[in-house]
Amino acid sequence: MLYRCSDRLVSMSSNQFGLLRERRFGPFFWTQAFGAFNDNVYKNALVILIAFQAVNLTQTQINVYVNLAAGLFILPFFLFSATAGQLAEKYEKSRLIRGLKLLEIGIMLLAAYGLYRGQTEFLLAVLFLLGTQSALFGPVKYGLLPQHLKDYELVGGNGLVETGTFAAILLGSLLGGVLMAADQGHVLVGGVVVLMALAGYAASRRIPPAPAVVPDLHVNWNPFTETWRNFRFMQTRRTVFLSVLGISWFWFYGVTFLSQLPVYTRTYLGGDESVVTLLLTVFTVGVGGGSLLCERLSGRKVEIGLVPFGSIGLTLFGVDLYFAHPDPAGVVGLSALQFWHGGGRVLFDLFMIGLFGGFYIVPLYALVQSRSEPTHRSRIIAGNNILNALFMVVSAGASVALLNAGLSVPQLLLTAALMNAAVALFIYSLVPEFLMRFIAWLLINALYRIRVEGLDRIPDTGPCVVVCNHVSFIDALIVGGTVRRPVRFVMYYKLLRIPVLNWIFKTARAIPIAGAREDAELMNRAFDEIERALKAGEVVGIFPEGGLTPDGKIQPFRPGIERALQRTPVPVIPMALRSVWRSMWSRRWLKLRLQRARLPRRFRARIGLVIGEPVPPQNASAAALEQKVRELRSTFA
Repeated sequence: MLYRCSDRLVSMSSNQFGLLRERRFGPFFWTQAFGAFNDNVYKNALVILIAFQAVNLTQTQINVYVNLAAGLFILPFFLFSATAGQLAEKYEKSRLIRGLKLLEIGIMLLAAYGLYRGQTEFLLAVLFLLGTQSALFGPVKYGLLPQHLKDYELVGGNGLVETGTFAAILLGSLLGGVLMAADQGHVLVGGVVVLMALAGYAASRRIPPAPAVVPDLHVNWNPFTETWRNFRFMQTRRTVFLSVLGISWFWFYGVTFLSQLPVYTRTYLGGDESVVTLLLTVFTVGVGGGSLLCERLSGRKVEIGLVPFGSIGLTLFGVDLYFAHPDPAGVVGLSALQFWHGGGRVLFDLFMIGLFGGFYIVPLYALVQSRSEPTHRSRIIAGNNILNALFMVVSAGASVALLNAGLSVPQLLLTAALMNAAVALFIYSLVPEFLMRFIAWLLINALYRIRVEGLDRIPDTGPCVVVCNHVSFIDALIVGGTVRRPVRFVMYYKLLRIPVLNWIFKTARAIPIAGAREDAELMNRAFDEIERALKAGEVVGIFPEGGLTPDGKIQPFRPGIERALQRTPVPVIPMALRSVWRSMWSRRWLKLRLQRARLPRRFRARIGLVIGEPVPPQNASAAALEQKVRELRSTFA
């Protein structure tokens, strides 16, 4: 598959792992991975130090300090994220990252000193500083990706980042626990966190520059007014704002599950600490697998249709987990190896929750990055981080309240899974584009294997018209499900009455049209709506043949496209469907099915969609566009 980029052809055959070898991504990936790893080595080591090795603390003090540690790490996200978002817009990002990594080295030197001295209060203060550094890093981290990656690399890049982050969290937590249990553990932890901070800084030295997007921005140092301003701006982009809410809900859901795993394992699975580690590992591998699969499933574009797919899996396997746990029969202390043979269903459910969590979260992050205004992207990500922290705090409070109200841990997890279904339905009712894209994605990938060329020729912003040959009853579904931007198709009004497709196209705000002889008033209304859509900066899709081809050949283009462009001159992007005539849902296929009354043989056929260079409106006559589409289709019927 080929995409044109900056006057050269870029091969799309390589996968997202190739990004790790490129300077524009690899050093950044390792920088953020080392940071996440370091955070969790220190946090887990500190919790173990407080819970098991602080002999001068009472049980009450231990409980207070453990909960205080969680709060001190999250608090900076409320206090400093808004400021961090502004700094990420105002200054060059690679330089900011290097400054933050130097700050991390200083913080970890303080941590090593505190661990050596065994000063619990001092170590808690260091944890607050580490949380501050993480809060400042977040907006720079996600704001930099769209500047260094191309549109078709965003999903793969975010998938790698999410995989690396979850793997770093797991490995860091495990190493922190292992080191603190060893002789001179506090010295070992201190040495490791300083070395990892140095490694992160070394990696950051190779990150290429990412220019400031708003260098003249006046920084508002009041976190409360700036946070409110960010939320107000986010709400002007409805899809972005609801995507941020969807991301925050994922953290609510994930924290609810992960925070209950130790008690769930001990009480309901009869397992020991090694079983908890096994469950966390399986979940993390699932998240990583789902995150990496997003690129393949989405066709290397921001495919928000995966979000409902992910939410369905989160609910189904969350519910099944309630019924999955075996009866420990009073046996407590099962090792990971013993549990592996008897707890397969629990392990499978946790793996699938992680897998579908990856399908859910990666497209949402990519959508926020791709649809946010570049001048406000980092500030929107800062607002996202604040909401994430808020939802995690609410998750902890809600879990405590529900458990105190009498729910068991499995019942709490079941409640979270059912709440996930309710939240998903609520979001999709507010933004039907999510569910519409899911159904379109599901149908297209079930029926066809599509090869796309030239997808980046469709502009990311601004009005344009796309024109295409008309071969099958679901051409609009193929084109609309492939193009990254929402497309408003001009469609014969009777096609909008087909079940299922009717709902999809109405949700996509298709523009119904009829011939002048059949319904002149409807035709005039259609051209009025086309004009309004283009003036609003939308993409309008037209099949200028005026109907399905009866023989697989391209029919003469009608002059309606010229009328639309006379009223609103915009660029026209020609495209051609290839090899669709012999596949499902063409008139040829339908005729054969009626004659032979048997199932189709061209299920999941290979088809192509080729997109040409934009044509200026003054050159976009019906005849010229027809010739362009013929050239793009070539000899493929």
